[in-house]
Amino acid sequence: MRRSLSVAGGLILAVVLSQFPEYAQQYQQRLGGAVDELHVITADFDNAATGAGLTRDEALARYAHAPDAFIAGRGTNMAATFARYAQLSAALARMRGADPWQRLRLLPAYFDGDIAERTLDDFKPALPVTEEGLLYAGAGFLLGYLATSVLFLLAVLPFRRRGPKRWKVTV
Repeated sequence: MRRSLSVAGGLILAVVLSQFPEYAQQYQQRLGGAVDELHVITADFDNAATGAGLTRDEALARYAHAPDAFIAGRGTNMAATFARYAQLSAALARMRGADPWQRLRLLPAYFDGDIAERTLDDFKPALPVTEEGLLYAGAGFLLGYLATSVLFLLAVLPFRRRGPKRWKVTV
């Protein structure tokens, strides 16, 4: 029974982990799309600032010192957009340069909750036929098998039968 449960646990984790490369690929595509759009916005602002004889920082300073709260707020929003562009660009570069194991290990370094959520909403599972997918499936099976075995052994430990009691006769 333990072996059957362990194989089932291994198969379940193999299927789950084998989907990580496909999810990571779909996430990377969305991340790349977000970076491309933010680049367009950033370049447009920089071109407008340059056309007015200003640097980006000087243009943002003008927004910040505007007497109109709406204009000042737009400046704050643009500064946040530039920061997000820098953050997502760096994350995309790290993700593109990572090998399969680094991509999983460094996930928190390039993880963006909004993009991850939208990726998960549209995620389509895929059959893992790439080397990376098969590696994750194999690792998932091994980890699932071992984890299920250990959990099973720990669960039945209190109910294990001990050998027959032997009476010791002392004279």
